[in-house]
Order: sequence, then structure tokens, then C-alpha cells
Amino acid sequence: MTASSASPSDAAGPFHVTHRLILAIALPMTLGFLTTPLLGLVDTAVVGRMGQATLLAGLAVGAILFDLIFTTFNFLRAATTGLVAQAYGRGDRREQQAVFWRSLVIALICGTVSLLVSPLLLSGGLWLMGPEPEVAAVTSSYFLCRIISAPAALANYAILGFVLGRGEGTIGLMLQTLINGINIVLSILLGLVFGWGVIGVALATVTGEIVGALAGFAIVYGRFDRKDAPRWAEIFDRERLKPLFGLNRDIMIRSFVLLAAFTLMTRIGTAFGPVTLAANAVLMTIFLVAGYYLDGLANAAEQLIGRSIGARYRPAFDRALRLTAAWALGLALVTTVAFLLFGDGLIDLLTTAPDVRAEAYEYLPWAAVTAMTGALAFLMDGVFIGATWSREMRNMMIVAFVGYAAALAVLVPAFGNHGLWAGLNLFLLMRGLFLLSRIPTKARQTFRPAQ
Repeated sequence: MTASSASPSDAAGPFHVTHRLILAIALPMTLGFLTTPLLGLVDTAVVGRMGQATLLAGLAVGAILFDLIFTTFNFLRAATTGLVAQAYGRGDRREQQAVFWRSLVIALICGTVSLLVSPLLLSGGLWLMGPEPEVAAVTSSYFLCRIISAPAALANYAILGFVLGRGEGTIGLMLQTLINGINIVLSILLGLVFGWGVIGVALATVTGEIVGALAGFAIVYGRFDRKDAPRWAEIFDRERLKPLFGLNRDIMIRSFVLLAAFTLMTRIGTAFGPVTLAANAVLMTIFLVAGYYLDGLANAAEQLIGRSIGARYRPAFDRALRLTAAWALGLALVTTVAFLLFGDGLIDLLTTAPDVRAEAYEYLPWAAVTAMTGALAFLMDGVFIGATWSREMRNMMIVAFVGYAAALAVLVPAFGNHGLWAGLNLFLLMRGLFLLSRIPTKARQTFRPAQ
């Protein structure tokens, strides 16, 4: 398809980036993403109120395994967002639909394969994490139930990527709220009221993902203009698939390295015993709250950066970068202060085990400051995803991971769990700074006048 065959769109061409435009995307998605750590808080609280560190540790290991699997496939959302945003900036409605169908088919295939090989994934995960036998038994029950949701969970990545690429934060909020709202209600009902414990928490996740995928597909497909529908030959055209697969490869490697960093942290934490492992799981929930809170601004950066590149309009790129950075750093500071002031109460809500509470209090400042050390990293991820600069994002992640591993090798033997958390904060800082250093060169290359 040539550029002249693209359908017109009001989004095509130069546009002005304002605080209102940023917040119109960021605020709904921040609210939507906050339901995810809220879900994590509820799941942790449901299991934590059973008063057994083994159950909480088993849930923590299981959650890490799903992070390792599902977040490895986060390229389905990220690549879709970047490509759709750029097509949106060009006014190419036909290509927007084509990107959606490519991503959705890949998501369903990947989800089905993950389900079929789930026993191997579980065995490999338990070998990697090395939990104690009682913890491993809890993890196995949770994993084998929750993996049923794999096709729907990955389909939700493609659906959300399409919505975010068009800057439709309100629809994204609705879908995230639906998925996590169902999950939260059923976790409490099945886990506590019915007494199904960890299995109830897993079944709640399965239900939320399936309902969300069906609802999201109905909304997206129902809003497609049939006259812009691409033919199947266009959707799976080899030349059109190359950019998507290239992005997917780089983002998958980047996501795998990121998950390897968190897996390494959990793996080292297991050596400190079930109580410290459970305390770290509680504190990682606080870290995730900060992360999802800042992801709304990263999503605004993805859409606006991608749109500016699609429109080939450098002023919008520069202003989007400045304004989203100001918002991200300001909100990160507020978040860190809030966790320092009110973190003890949050820990008490998450677990009733006195030994786990005492351990978590000690390391709370490290978890609280992750909002500040991670703010630039989260934002830069959004910038590079929107720009589809996936190779640089992959390479800088690898360099940061090498620095992280070196820091842990020095800090953990010297300072124990304090060194583990210090290493995580250094990793977040390195990620953000390394990516920031690449922007001037990449922007000049991207907006270079056509010869």
C-alpha cells in the first residue's frame, strides 16, 4: 500500500503538545494501571491474612514466574503501541487496523503455545527460583491454574497496545478496570469467603483476563470502519511483518533481561529465608505501585512521541519529551514521600504475620525511593517504544543489567538484603540515564530531512 492510499485522519500532520493533552492520556491510564498493583495488594492481603509465610512466599514465586512468562511477551503491547501511534500520526487508518490484526494473531498463537508447554515452564521456573518444597507446592497449584488465562492475557496486550497507540486512554482505563475489578472481587470471594486460598486467587485472574479480552475485542472491532479494512494478504505481507517482528525481537530481549533482573533479586532473596522472601514480596508490591503509577505518563510519551514521528514534526517530539519528564519526576517525588510517611500502614494491611511485618519495616525506605530512581527509566521506555527505537532500548538494558549484576556481587555479600535493594535502585538509575544519553543522536537521525 502506498502513502497515497492511506485513509485521511484528523490526527495527521503537525500538532501542539499541551499539559492537557498529556493528562488526557496519562491520567486515565494511571488510574487503570493502579488497579493492577491494587490487585497485587488484594492478592497478597488475601493470602497474607492466612498467617503463613509459606503461602505468601509461594504466591510471590508464582507471580514472578508469570511476570517472567507474560512480561517477556510485553512486546505485543509495546510494538503495537509504537506502530499504531506512528500510523495515527500519518493518518493511515488502514495500517492501524493491519497492525492490530497482526498483533492479535501473534498473541493468540503465543498464548496457546505457553499453555501447551506449561508443565515444562513450571519445572524450569521452579528449578530457576529454587524455593523450599512447601513453597514449591503452593507455587505449582497457583501456576497450573492461572496459566489457563495465557491466550486471553496476551490478547489483552495487543488490544491495549492498539488503544494506547491511538491515545484513547479512557477506553484503556475501562478495560484495565474491568479486568482487574473482576479479579479483585473474585479474589476476595473465592480466596477468603469460599476459602479456596491460592487456587481462588488464580481462578479470579483467569476469569478477569478472559472477560477483558472478549470485551476489548468487541469494542475495538466494533469501532473499525469497514472501508479501511485491510485484506488478509496485506496483514500478513512479508515486508509489513518485518518491522513488527524486528520490534518484537528487540523488545522481547529487553523484557527478558528486565525480568531476569527481578528474578535474580527474588532468587538471591530465597537464600535469606522465607520471612525475608515474604517481606521482599510485600515491598515489591510497593515498587509495582510506583511503577504502574508512572506508567501512565510513559504511555502518554509512547503515543505522543510515536505520533510526532509519524507526522515528522520535531517540535511536538521535543515538547512531549520535556513535559512528560517534568510530570514524571514531580509525581515520583510525591510518591516517594507518601510511601515513607504511610508505608508502615500499607505493610500492616498486606500481611498479619508479625515477623514478616518487622522485616518489611526495616527495608521500607529502599522500596519507597524506587519511585525516584525509576521515574526516568519508566519514561525513557515510553519514549523509545513510541519512537520504535527498539535496538537501542535493548542494548542499553543489557548494559544496565551487567552493571546491576556487578553491583549485587559487591553489595549483597557486604550488606545482605540492604545490598540487594541498593542494587535494584542502581539498576533503575542506570536504565534511565543510559537511555537518555541516546536521545539526541537518535532524534537527529529520525527527523533528518529526506534526501
